[in-house]
Amino acid sequence: MPGSFNIEFGKRIRELRARKGLSQEQLSLNAGLGRQLVGDIERGEGNVKLSTLRGLKRALGITIADLMNGIA
Repeated sequence: MPGSFNIEFGKRIRELRARKGLSQEQLSLNAGLGRQLVGDIERGEGNVKLSTLRGLKRALGITIADLMNGIA
C-alpha cells in the first residue's frame, strides 16, 4: 500500500501540472518520462527516483525544493 508521502507528492505533482496547463502526456514528454509513470506518481503508486525528480522539476520549471513544498 502506498505511503502517505507518496500520495501527498502525487497530489502536489498533479496540482503543479494543472497550474501549468499541462496534460499528463505533455508533462511526461517534457520530463523525459513515460506517461504511465506520471499517472502512477500522481496516484501515489511506487517510489520516485532522483532522476525522475530532476525531469519533473525541469519540465515544470521549478526547483526540487518547490516540488516538495507543503509535503509533510
